[in-house]
Amino acid sequence: MNPTDPVELDVPTIMRIGAARMTAGLDRMMRLDLAAHREIFGPLPRMSADDLVTMAAQVDLRGQGGAAFPFARKLQAVMDASKKTGEAPIVVVNGTEGEPGSFKDKMLLIRSPYLILSGAALVAEAIGADEIIVGVAGNELANRSVEAAIATEPALRKIARVFQQPERFISGESGALVRGINGKKPVPPGRKQLAAEKGVGDLPTLLSNASTFAQVAVLALLGPARYASVGVPEEPGTVLLSVSGSAKHAAVVECPTGVPLGHVLDICQAPAGDGVLIGGYHGMWLDGESAYQVPVGREGLAAAGGTFGSGIVLPIGDGTCPLGEVARIASYLAGESAGQCGPCKLGLPTIARAMNAIVDGSGGMEALDVARRAAAATNRRGACSHPDGTTRMVLSALEVFTEDLAAHVFHSSCGRPVRGILPLPAGPETENEKQLIVDWVRCEGHGLCAHLVPELIHLDSNGFPVIMNIPVPPWLEKDAQQAVEMCPALALRLAADPRKAAGKRDPGPVPIAAPVVRSGLLGGGSRQLGAGDAGGRRAIGAG
Repeated sequence: MNPTDPVELDVPTIMRIGAARMTAGLDRMMRLDLAAHREIFGPLPRMSADDLVTMAAQVDLRGQGGAAFPFARKLQAVMDASKKTGEAPIVVVNGTEGEPGSFKDKMLLIRSPYLILSGAALVAEAIGADEIIVGVAGNELANRSVEAAIATEPALRKIARVFQQPERFISGESGALVRGINGKKPVPPGRKQLAAEKGVGDLPTLLSNASTFAQVAVLALLGPARYASVGVPEEPGTVLLSVSGSAKHAAVVECPTGVPLGHVLDICQAPAGDGVLIGGYHGMWLDGESAYQVPVGREGLAAAGGTFGSGIVLPIGDGTCPLGEVARIASYLAGESAGQCGPCKLGLPTIARAMNAIVDGSGGMEALDVARRAAAATNRRGACSHPDGTTRMVLSALEVFTEDLAAHVFHSSCGRPVRGILPLPAGPETENEKQLIVDWVRCEGHGLCAHLVPELIHLDSNGFPVIMNIPVPPWLEKDAQQAVEMCPALALRLAADPRKAAGKRDPGPVPIAAPVVRSGLLGGGSRQLGAGDAGGRRAIGAG
């Protein structure tokens, strides 16, 4: 294994349009250790809480995790709650990145961990936080990179620690991360609870996405005026986009807001084809022509009928069935729910089954009607945002892929295979997942399994089971096992997907150097930040 080769290490490639900010130095170095980080960025200026709020509000800095909540308002809410309770707040960096198409945070955690940590330390000092918790998931390279970065810097060792969350789509939701840190089941809470008021340990908690803290560091180094010298006035600065799908060169792309998305697709050699999914699996589809012209950013995408979300860009090209790709993702999302409410337990599987029936030609207009009615019944009724995001993605696909939809409904097929262009999890965490499998030699069509596990099994017109091709969700494992045990013909079993078992491989050692204790990111002891210098600022592009 070559420790300087991003491809061999499965480290996201970086591309840029314009000057580098969050990706500064990564064209020359595989990973920025503490010395390299200080050389390129320099120490951060010390700031009061009020100064930090004013600075974030001046450029309308938003969270980078998908909700785009104003960072200044979040800061103020935590400060107000801390003052009211008299308790010191907690800072939580959400680096879990549970969505398969997102890897911008993974890139920063692996290659520039101190940019995230310095932003978090700046915030912690400003609001008087006693602890920084970095939430991570199953990527070993990213986890070890952050742990090594914390171990190397004495001030960080005193206040920062890493918490590993299970690798699931919903476990990256902010409420799920807080629950996980608190020792509870890592799923979104059934009721909306503001972490700013009552988060980790029931303390006021400033929780934001990993790349948001990187943005905070860049903003503090440049100052509001220089930060706003690139991008559109209403949404200044640069953003990180995770581009994959049909892209020949999947990459994290840093670019100013306002750049046409077509420029991003071109440098990644990513044909838009029939459409582009923007904002991830809770995002929205744009047709290929519109996607090519739309400007990058929240407002530009919203004006075109899309959503920026967490900056995921997934073009599908021309060689795959668009609705088949959507059906794959709808099935995956149905299996990733927490199973806490009816919309997730029954609504999402109904939508997924209807989409698969449209794609295989067995459903026709009836399946289309079922999909639309199930989406309408599911939307805005869930215990969290997962069903809303899923229905948004599916309904936008039905609006964009009208020609493909007509071909499936009226002619049973569009004539194109489903190539699996949209990414799904394939890491070690999926190897032991089990699915329900039918032995068709034994199955006699009793139908009992469909009554025991209606979320995963329904009966066809002849009374035989049709099983969703997804792993059994954790909340359905007991019901699935009961269905296996009670099958009169002993035709049902739980087994690992043989395709995943066959694809196991040893990734080899992770080449993160052992930590060598140094100082300099934070000066003057715990939570003390060094004064900024002009040399550090000049190293970051301002436009």
